[in-house]
Parts: sequence; C-alpha cells; structure tokens
Amino acid sequence: MSPPSASNTSPGKRPFFRLPRALLRWLAASALLSFPQGAGPIAFSLLALSVTGNSRGGAAMILAMTAAQIAGVLPFTRLGSRYGPVRYLRFLIVFRTLSFFSIALAAWFRLPFPVMIVLSGMAGLVTGAAQGYLRVILNHLVDAGGLPRALGLAASLNEVIFVLAPVVASALGTLSPALSLCVIAALGLLPALLLPGQDVHNSPPTAVSRQRTLTRPVALWLVCATAVAAVVGATEIGAVALALEFHYTPAYAVIFTVPLCLASVIGGALVSIRNRMSAPGTVLIQLLVMITGAIAVAVNCSVITTIMGVIFIGSVTAPLGTHFSLILDRLSPPHQKAQVFALLRTAIAAGIIIASALLTAGSLSFSLTVLTAFLSVVTAAMAAGIRRK
Repeated sequence: MSPPSASNTSPGKRPFFRLPRALLRWLAASALLSFPQGAGPIAFSLLALSVTGNSRGGAAMILAMTAAQIAGVLPFTRLGSRYGPVRYLRFLIVFRTLSFFSIALAAWFRLPFPVMIVLSGMAGLVTGAAQGYLRVILNHLVDAGGLPRALGLAASLNEVIFVLAPVVASALGTLSPALSLCVIAALGLLPALLLPGQDVHNSPPTAVSRQRTLTRPVALWLVCATAVAAVVGATEIGAVALALEFHYTPAYAVIFTVPLCLASVIGGALVSIRNRMSAPGTVLIQLLVMITGAIAVAVNCSVITTIMGVIFIGSVTAPLGTHFSLILDRLSPPHQKAQVFALLRTAIAAGIIIASALLTAGSLSFSLTVLTAFLSVVTAAMAAGIRRK
C-alpha cells in the first residue's frame, strides 16, 4: 500500500528531488544496514591482527559470516512470515547488533579467536533475511512506478557506504579494534530507528499458492546475479593485484577501485532519473558491456584500457542490480517476496565467495577469464529465454 500523498501526484510520479519522507528514511536505513558488511573485512582483519598477530584470521571471520548468511537465509525469512515486516526486521537488526557487540566484548576480554569466528557467523545468520524484509517494506512505501527510482538511489547510496565504511573501520581499528566494532554495531543499529513503520500496513489476505520459491525463471535470474556479483567482486578484491601487475605500489589500487565505485554511483543515479524498468534487450546489452569490461581487465594490456574496463563494469552494476530486484518482484507471489529478495542478497554473497575462491587459487586474469565465461553462458541462456518469448 502506498503512503498517502498531500497532492494528486503519486509517489512514482513525484519530481526527482521531492521524495516522500518515509522513502528518505528507508533509503537511509538501506544504506546504514550495509555498513557492517562494508566495514567488516577491514575491521575483522585488524581485529585478527591484534589478537593473533596475523590478519588472515579476518578472512575466516568474513567466510563464517557469509556462510552463515547462506545457511540462515531461508529459515529466518520464513520465520518472519507470522510477524509484521517492520517489527521482524527490527528484531533481526537488534540480533545482528548484539552479535557485533559480542565480538567486541570477546576481543576486550581476550577470548580465543575461534570464539570470535563463531560470533561473526551469528551476525551473518540474519543478514540475508534482513535485506529481504527491507526490500519488502519498500513495496509498501512506493508504487510500482516509483520502484526503479528508489532502487537506483539505494544502489548509489550503498556504493558510497562501501567506499566510506572501510575508511571508518581502518581509522578506528588502528586505535582499537574493539572500539571499531562497537561503532560499526551502533551504526548498524540505526536502521531499526529509521524504519518508517507508520507507513507500512499489512497487505490484505491473499490465497497462498503452492508455487515453489525457486521456479526456473527465478533461479536463472539468481544465477545471473551471482555471476554479475562475482565479476564485480573479483575486480574489487583484485585491485591490489592489478596495481602490482603494472608495477605500482599496493596503494595505487585506488586508481581502479575509485572509477569502479564512481561509475556505479553514476549508473544508480541515471536509473533513478530514468525511473523505468529496463527492457529485456537493454539488460542483455548491459550484460555484454560487463563482459567487455571484464575481458579488458583480464587482458590488462595497459592502465588506460584496464581503467576503461573497470568503468564498463561499474557503469552497469547498479542498473543490473535494480533490474534483478524488479524482475524478481514481478516473478514472485506476495507471500514469497521476502524469501526471494533474501535469496537475491544471498546469491550476491555467493558471487563474492566464488570470486574470492578463484583469486585464492589463481591470478586475477585467470579468475576473470573463468567468471567471464560463466557470465557469457548465463547471458546466452537469458538471450535464449527472451527469444522463446
């Protein structure tokens, strides 16, 4: 149900800079909900370094958190079906916040590092479900015509958060890793206060179909989201390797990460301005642009061509992410939307895991070659599906 408007203009038709207050609060909540994930790799690495003398333990904490997210996505999402979406999301946020505070306390009291790994897994258990219910709440705040704009803005804000969060974690973590985790936990709690609960109403009862959550079209889009996330993740994680490949110091990795983030922010802004769902042919073109960019980065002939490849990848990241959310919304019945949106976030997390595993096993060029082939196969399957229609 859309929020009431003082004028005859629906939320989807509002002027660009006149967004409803409830939507502004949702956008802030969406951005801050991602802060712990953006800050986690740096914060956990600094914590592991202070406790064990080796930063590699941070990767174990991230792996535990991501694996727990995949394991907990469906159970915790289904558990919330009996409660209101805002109330249940607040519970999930508080649960995650307490888990982060527990990690900080474990570090303060110098508990064994495996305890901290387990606690990071506890924090990850509810992450997918929380993202799923946050997306469900958006459907109550804007009509279908306003969803592309809202999701485009959310994508741009999330990119900004993923740039700023590691900086905050690094600055505070050098002072005290436990303090850094406390600040991350506190910022991650803010979405519970920002959620516009007064504008969310329970939908009228609908007949519950026996349709499976993972239908073939839904599964194909989730696989596509995994492939896209893996390409983007490999580019982000491999930025240092790119700098070294061109005989720069690791600090020069920013010449690849900054264009990637800026292109993604601009892409999200353009989606918001356009405020329209992409046509199937446009989505295929966007996938081809990402494939082209990935090839340019994998070949890394020169710094310029590599940066151009990174920009190609970043420019379509937000439009594709927005389309994934919109098309899955269209393909899922009302009682399964939270599960499908949570699975989308988990598919993205799985893409990051795949990228990390490939980079651990081989070079960035090898990883991107494999991932480009994966994305090409998925794109071909999407094209075949469109032709059949």
